[in-house]
Amino acid sequence: MTTQPDPRPKSNLPRSLSRADGSSPDEAALRLGPDRTNINWRAIALVVAGIALTSAGHYLTPSSLLIWHGIFQRLYYLPVVFAAITFGWAGGLAAALAVGAVYIPHIMITWSGMHHYAMEQYAEIFMFLAVGVVTGILADRERKRRIELQHTAQRLSDVYRELQLSFEQVKRADRLSAIGQLAAGLAHEIRNPLASIDGAAEVLDIAGDQPELRKETVSIIRKECARLNRLLTSLLDFARPRRPEWRDVDLSKVLDSVIDLVGHSAGKGIQFHKENTPTIPTLLGDEEQLTQVILNLTLNAAQAMPEGGDVWLTARPEDDGIVIQIRDQGPGIPEADMDRIFDPFFTTKDTGTGLGLAVVHQIVTQHGGTVTVTRNQDQGTTFSLFFPRSRGDLA
Repeated sequence: MTTQPDPRPKSNLPRSLSRADGSSPDEAALRLGPDRTNINWRAIALVVAGIALTSAGHYLTPSSLLIWHGIFQRLYYLPVVFAAITFGWAGGLAAALAVGAVYIPHIMITWSGMHHYAMEQYAEIFMFLAVGVVTGILADRERKRRIELQHTAQRLSDVYRELQLSFEQVKRADRLSAIGQLAAGLAHEIRNPLASIDGAAEVLDIAGDQPELRKETVSIIRKECARLNRLLTSLLDFARPRRPEWRDVDLSKVLDSVIDLVGHSAGKGIQFHKENTPTIPTLLGDEEQLTQVILNLTLNAAQAMPEGGDVWLTARPEDDGIVIQIRDQGPGIPEADMDRIFDPFFTTKDTGTGLGLAVVHQIVTQHGGTVTVTRNQDQGTTFSLFFPRSRGDLA
């Protein structure tokens, strides 16, 4: 047997501040009903005690001490205002009427010979009534507004929890989708070298005494094994990125080292140019990872120009950070592929793994930066890396 959940909205007040019927003390104070547990007897006792003590002071003080009678007269406002704040306009009116009931006999007895002064005291009773009613109305409005704010806060809290739950579900769905894409891409990338290895194994099986054929076949197997190893290495770099080791990085030296590295492996006719301002500050980051990012983008730029061309590496300060740009003169990236180039396993190269730019995006994000790609007005593509000038919060 299962129990059905309570469909009523739950109060965000502590249990000790809730009534037995689930309402707050403010809601109970606004509702007059037969349930006597809603009556605040302590507050009533305080109001009665205040009126009684003040009245006792009036009756026991000689009429010659007018200043004390004036003090006691003003003290009546305290229980009236307290009753109005606690019980609303009805409580304030009731307290004011009680004050009038005990004060009028005193006026009639003590001040009968002072007609003018007695009239002032009668007028003061109307002030008690006015103060009690007005204060009670204002207290009721404030109490009602507070209850509405509590209900609104509860609804907002419920909506926030629902949004958090929905957000977590979306994140789980995104993670599952990313895992699915990663698995599909990995299966696709592994299938081709495995097919080549399988074909080479069949050739070896029938090669017999043909040393040249056997040598060529073994070379294919080794080449495809190296390709698989590069794929798995890139996959591990992407799936388990190393945490950056934060230190000040001289970007000018990084650009020089990248140009030296790619200068030996780039094709003929490709020229590399470094452009950076002499006042460029150091960047807080991981020098090895930043070198990997710039090297990857520079190699991509060189590979995009098989017929030769120029590649510019630029570093300059901008706003509150540093911008690094790699610009080439290649054919450019098609507009249809712009939104997919950072996706794992997306590549337009026959021998590419499709993880290079995904790793670039991951490292730049770890450094608190952003990476964007744009098509040049004339020809080619520009990759722009923006890094905050200081990442002290990550150090």
